[in-house]
Amino acid sequence: MAGDTFESWKIQCLNKCDFSKKGSVDDDISHIVAFINSHEQYFTTSSCSGRIILFDGAWDCQVQKRNCSWLFVTHQKCQSEDVLTSLEKSVGDSSLKFEPFVLHIQCKKLEDAQLLHTVAVNSGFRNSGITVGKKGKIIMAVRSTHCLEVPVSHRGTVLITDQYLDFLVRVSNQKMEENLKRIERFYECLQTALQPQEQKCFLKEAADKKPIYRRRRKRAQVDSVTDCCQSVNDHNENSEEETVCDLLFL
Repeated sequence: MAGDTFESWKIQCLNKCDFSKKGSVDDDISHIVAFINSHEQYFTTSSCSGRIILFDGAWDCQVQKRNCSWLFVTHQKCQSEDVLTSLEKSVGDSSLKFEPFVLHIQCKKLEDAQLLHTVAVNSGFRNSGITVGKKGKIIMAVRSTHCLEVPVSHRGTVLITDQYLDFLVRVSNQKMEENLKRIERFYECLQTALQPQEQKCFLKEAADKKPIYRRRRKRAQVDSVTDCCQSVNDHNENSEEETVCDLLFL
């Protein structure tokens, strides 16, 4: 019965209209979404490849998010001139924001979600997590803390200099570059992890170990998956990407 319910959820979700502002899956992650949806134990419910946004209005909750005005948005790197031109249209309190890749995947079983969680964390998306709803829906969210948000105007008055805006755009573009690298690492590790034999090995070893959800956990992993993601761990040890830039304030 549970399997039938999951199948019906998947059919319903993949056949419904896309009500996002863009109206379609972002180009940089379309191959990942298609790959995940091709597996019977998974389907994607929402996604964004990452974006740089300049917006007027509050962003604290879903209601306020709908009421804000988007002055500029791109899923690629941007130019300071484009942001400045859009900033001139501000009539309220505007902020420049970078949002990293996010992907929500509904999973058939908890062990299916645990497999994807391991892949996500080892690919650099360390804020990823699993939730189980009241109706038994298991959602694995791929997320990171690779964000940036800085207020740039108040009541239509620009608060920053052109030089500081250039700096913010440069930081945002650097974060976008790193974001795209993490996306490709995630895809490479995902392909390895979802090979039939690799899944069996992972699930067998995971079942023999303690639960993966503890503060300091050591996950049993397939050697090929670990090797695929090892470069991410080395990169994180030597990188200062999560710097004070994430906490810029005027």
